[in-house]
Amino acid sequence: MNVARSEGVGVPAVSAAGERVSVATDVGEARVTWVRAEVPRVVLALGHGAGGGIEARDLVALAGVLPGAGVSVALVEQPWRVAGKKVAPAPKTLDKGWEAVWGEVAGEGLPVVAGGRSAGARVACRTGAELGAAGVLALSFPLHPPGKPERSRAGELLGTGVPTLVVQGGRDPFGRPEEFPGGSYELAEVAYGDHGFAVPKKAPVGQEEALRVITDAVGAWIERLPVG
Repeated sequence: MNVARSEGVGVPAVSAAGERVSVATDVGEARVTWVRAEVPRVVLALGHGAGGGIEARDLVALAGVLPGAGVSVALVEQPWRVAGKKVAPAPKTLDKGWEAVWGEVAGEGLPVVAGGRSAGARVACRTGAELGAAGVLALSFPLHPPGKPERSRAGELLGTGVPTLVVQGGRDPFGRPEEFPGGSYELAEVAYGDHGFAVPKKAPVGQEEALRVITDAVGAWIERLPVG
């Protein structure tokens, strides 16, 4: 895989024809950037959050590592992001954009894991079962707004209806690992990570080590999924 560098983070470069696909939806044009495995056995579709795009460090790390393990990664950009807007729309609009892209990510004829970070994680949780996802990956799930634990979104996480993995930073203000309720999902903690999985320079673990926790946890979880 060709890799471009931006602010010290590897970003998958789209150098081959057909790697970037535009998808028309009822809420605007979405875009899928493919980072394909040579011999794929499963697809991991990843949506971005409300405050950024597919250049997020966790999405980039997964796209850089998992194709080597037989997992094709589809990085999904919501229509509002493709249009250059700065504010994400309502959840129902996000769900519509994601559902419209599903035909593209499922078109490989392989099992598809629905995933995303933050707002994208919520979308995957809300729509995974209905779309027939093999599992749901929730990166930095926003359990509640910062400082407002009474406004819990746990219902979305607990109601996925499919195997679910949460990967959460140890100091995420949207919900630290110990705040999450019990349930049938799995949870992997990225020690010292914030909502973007950034770790302080003085932390006993470095940024690359934190990203390896993410890629190792996700890779091992996908291996355990009953996907054939």
